[in-house]
Amino acid sequence: MQTVSENTCFGGSQGVYTHTSKTCGGDMTFGLFLPQEAKDGPVPVLWYLSGLTCTHENAMTKAGAQGWAAEQGIAIVFPDTSPRGTDVANDEAFDLGQGAGFYVNATQTPWAPHFQMWDYVADELPALITETFAIDPERQSITGHSMGGHGALTLAMGLAGRYRSVSAFAPICNPTASDWGRKQFTAYLGEDESKWAAHDASVLMRETGFDGPVLVDTGTNDQFLDLLRPETLADAAFARRQEGTFRMQKGYDHSYFFMSSFMEDHVSFHAEALYAD
Repeated sequence: MQTVSENTCFGGSQGVYTHTSKTCGGDMTFGLFLPQEAKDGPVPVLWYLSGLTCTHENAMTKAGAQGWAAEQGIAIVFPDTSPRGTDVANDEAFDLGQGAGFYVNATQTPWAPHFQMWDYVADELPALITETFAIDPERQSITGHSMGGHGALTLAMGLAGRYRSVSAFAPICNPTASDWGRKQFTAYLGEDESKWAAHDASVLMRETGFDGPVLVDTGTNDQFLDLLRPETLADAAFARRQEGTFRMQKGYDHSYFFMSSFMEDHVSFHAEALYAD
């Protein structure tokens, strides 16, 4: 692992690091904020998964999360959204290929050799950061935006017992019934739609739910509401009687202005779960 940069931030450290990923078959970059409490021992960690076209850097510099995380003594990991490089498959469209990994393990050509983002976020990167930094693997929570909200919800429900809480900003809630999902799942996972269900938050909510608190925020002026389908997740949660809060925030759109406006709520929400006995 190599250090790209480390900057003092709210009394802690905001770092950027690269490492060779066996899972993704090449170099990967991630951001990690460590609060000052990490100097004295392992701290809880919040995973932040970003959306389409983003790198590790977007949320790290725009979401305004570090100040609230420092207040709560929580680390935040900002993974990249896909493998990258000249030898990594790509597509001219913004919503497929590099920058659009959708947090799945691709099984189809030409994506399968590198696009193994589920295993990267679920296994390889957690092992690396807990081995290298003062991170407590027993206290993890997860959040994300848009494609990353989809990833946060599906990872949380797919890895029972891993995360203490899950939240999402404007998540893609029902990708098997949306153009933000069907296109990518066909490319990455193949045409057998039965293999898609494990990566659909609304389907997972109906079938398994989440053993813990859930918080989802979406803006009423989100320009992608038809693609996000927030009502499907809310309906599934109500049908299951899932513990959770599902909010439509008046006037907000899909941008980082929306996320930064409610970041305090989300970090505080996760802090309560991470520090619970």
